[in-house]
Amino acid sequence: MSRHRARHGTRQEARHDTCRDARHRSRHHTRQGPRYRSLFRTPEFAPLFLTGSAHTAAQTVAGLGLATLVFRATGSPLLSALALFGPSLAQLLGATTLLSAADRLPPRAALSGIALFFAVGTAVLAVPALPTWAVFAVLLAEGLAASLGGGVRYGLLNEILPREAYLLGRSVTNMATGVCQIGGFAAGGLLVALLSPRGAVLAGAGLYLAAALFARLGLAARPPRAEGRPSIAATRRANARLLSVPARRRCYLALWVPNGLIVGCESLFVPYAPERAGLLFVCGAFGMLVGDTAVGRFLPERLRARLRFPLQALLAAPFLLFALDPGLPLALAAVTVSAVGYGASLLHQERLMALVSEELGGHALGLHSSGMLAFQGVSAALAGTLAQYASPRTGMVLLAVASLAVTFLLARADRRETKKSAEPGTVNLVPRSSV
Repeated sequence: MSRHRARHGTRQEARHDTCRDARHRSRHHTRQGPRYRSLFRTPEFAPLFLTGSAHTAAQTVAGLGLATLVFRATGSPLLSALALFGPSLAQLLGATTLLSAADRLPPRAALSGIALFFAVGTAVLAVPALPTWAVFAVLLAEGLAASLGGGVRYGLLNEILPREAYLLGRSVTNMATGVCQIGGFAAGGLLVALLSPRGAVLAGAGLYLAAALFARLGLAARPPRAEGRPSIAATRRANARLLSVPARRRCYLALWVPNGLIVGCESLFVPYAPERAGLLFVCGAFGMLVGDTAVGRFLPERLRARLRFPLQALLAAPFLLFALDPGLPLALAAVTVSAVGYGASLLHQERLMALVSEELGGHALGLHSSGMLAFQGVSAALAGTLAQYASPRTGMVLLAVASLAVTFLLARADRRETKKSAEPGTVNLVPRSSV
């Protein structure tokens, strides 16, 4: 027992010393508000940034190539959408079984191992004449691994950066996602056109391997954030505690549902315009980059709470134009403007982290990431079904209407709580939880 306690104390002290040193080095930057330069001066932020960027680039290049392969082989909009976003469905299973490991595994080993697993799995997807059922079996396994990877990555980001710098740090990673998606979809489109869809999938496998190397060589060997062995029971207990507070439930719903429905719209780009899908994806990534930059760097703190839901409504509104069967220039403009609304997720994440203690930060962010991606997969399946029986254009419009409705309902509930908490004699209804 004494040995266990000594070892536990050493691990906790090492973790706290690492966090304290990083936060101390960043303190003089954050007194005047965090800046981009201070982020990249923070130890381990740059390799974590590169790891996530390479992973995103791999996902976009390989995803576009695989969706094109499946569409050419089956002619099915549903299967094509699932090939691009279907692995996200597996994250729902992972979020209910594996997520407790996000705070109980050494971050460097976990991130490098997951990226290596993706590299091998994506290479398997490029095998000629691979049956469709085998393709989706590999995607299921990758989705389960991704559910754990999101919690490890974002939990480590929350540990590396001071709390006041988290929004800017998450904004920078989202901006990198936009840039990597622009480059990834452009490169994937070129590889599909000039080489083959299978070549795009193999290029994605190489990028996953690069992500594994960035994590292994660039990150420090930190101990896990929490003690104990990962288990399904521990995952479910933590999920239940996180979802037990109404304010946190609304944060999660806002992070999962409206955005997921719009990703369902985007999953129909391949059947909507097979030869122009890459261009539509590039415009969406560019719009997301603009939104994340504006929110993370320039939006005043006093306006953040007020603009969470209006900015999220911007996600869905432009897709209503597809009811008019717009030409390509108007469609590209609508997709670009819509994606600016993804910046609202930064504001909802900031709200979520204000309601969760640091000890469960990785689990809380992993639940956000897994739930968000899982609902994206559900929306992609729903979108594909609508397109199968109606048309891609009709599917986009219906999902946009649903996204607007959910955003409106969540905003109304948030306003009611704010009004109630502002009444004289009312105690703050949503203090920071101890879980």
